[in-house]
Amino acid sequence: MSGVLAGFATIGMIILVGFILAHLEVLDATAQRVLTRTAFFVASPALMVTVLGRSDVHQLLSANLIASLGSVFVVATTYVLLARLVWKRSPADTVIGTFSAAYVNAGNLGLPIAAYALGDAALIAPMLLAQLLVLQPSGLTVLDAVTHVPHPGMSRGRRLLLRVTRPLRNPLAIGSLVGLALAISGVKLPVALSGPLGLLGGMAVPSMLLAYGISLRLGPRPGAGEPPVHVATILALKLLVQPLVAYLIGAYVVGLSGHALLAVTVIAALPTAQNVFTFAMRYGRGIVLTRDAIFFSTMLSLPVIILITWLLA
Repeated sequence: MSGVLAGFATIGMIILVGFILAHLEVLDATAQRVLTRTAFFVASPALMVTVLGRSDVHQLLSANLIASLGSVFVVATTYVLLARLVWKRSPADTVIGTFSAAYVNAGNLGLPIAAYALGDAALIAPMLLAQLLVLQPSGLTVLDAVTHVPHPGMSRGRRLLLRVTRPLRNPLAIGSLVGLALAISGVKLPVALSGPLGLLGGMAVPSMLLAYGISLRLGPRPGAGEPPVHVATILALKLLVQPLVAYLIGAYVVGLSGHALLAVTVIAALPTAQNVFTFAMRYGRGIVLTRDAIFFSTMLSLPVIILITWLLA
């Protein structure tokens, strides 16, 4: 349990630093945009190469992957149906809301929890794979398509080419694919490449957290920008439905038990990832929604994870 508390305390301290720097006017909204763009275009792709590149392929493709993919699919599908049919949200806002409901904090919070609370950092790999190679590329492809306005003089063939190749030009998708290729092939990058990638990847999480802290200080207070029922639905999907689905698939579909079942359930109960706020800033959609989802899910996920651990450990 100390690993869970340490993970939450670490991200909380960095967010607090961003909040204080914004309050002291050391960093402003421009700095927030610079941090999020740096994380999106440079640091996060480098992090994906290093994290996936050194992952165990057998762990990535284990039964845990099926449970992780299933929980992501059920939550994402449920939110999309609600957003489009009930709330009449735009496609871009629907994608950001889906990320808020289904994209777990597998990196800066999931890694320490997997390592210290669950005893094996590799346990986070299946959820990372489900998010980085399925949820994230598909969502970002939709965002690119609905927010991109081609040049009026562009030919039809050129527009079609841009649409088809758009997933391959997204920096996060590229980093994830390169990392997966390295893991499958077993190729180890030379120090001349792995060293710089490691340094750049190390910028990703602090940049996201600092930018998020700035938003808490400069934006409206959490809970004041979105309809409460909308935020509450996202929180219910994230903290209740997703871990429940992961447990049911793990226990009754792929036959997980004991520590493996505990791990896949706890990981599914992690709060919304800071990456989602970076996506919202990058595409200018759902910024307040993602900020609220991250804030409240982070606060509420700790008791949920403690309850899951008590029930299944």
